[in-house]
Amino acid sequence: MEKILMSACLYGMECKYCGGSNALQTDVLTALKDKYEIITVCPEVDGGLSTPRPPAERIGDKVINIEGRDVTAEYLRGAGIALEKAKENDCKTAILKELSPSCGSGKIYDGTFSHTVVDGNGVAAGLLKKNGIEVLGESRIKELL
Repeated sequence: MEKILMSACLYGMECKYCGGSNALQTDVLTALKDKYEIITVCPEVDGGLSTPRPPAERIGDKVINIEGRDVTAEYLRGAGIALEKAKENDCKTAILKELSPSCGSGKIYDGTFSHTVVDGNGVAAGLLKKNGIEVLGESRIKELL
């Protein structure tokens, strides 16, 4: 069975910055599990951040939380762990949380904490893409089914 990488919050794990999850609808998750072996990853927690944690956004090459703390190192560490998991499991595709500073693919928040969306990738999504892994946001899951 082919393996895919998935943001743990989409799988239903409560690792979202506010302590909750972004769980997919049960029927969608079941359909994915029927077709793929799912390898979960949360680059933010894997990188050393707690749950809950202050929200963070990308500003250029940095990731800064709403309190002004630079959390770039944790995001980079978590992105590296996500890439390691993808390689270890021969994942060619990742389903990651849209707009996230770690997992967003193609669109992310602009760093002003005003819910303004701009073109860009989260730290982990960008690293996975650079290494040839296709990254899809949750709105594109149907492409895999």
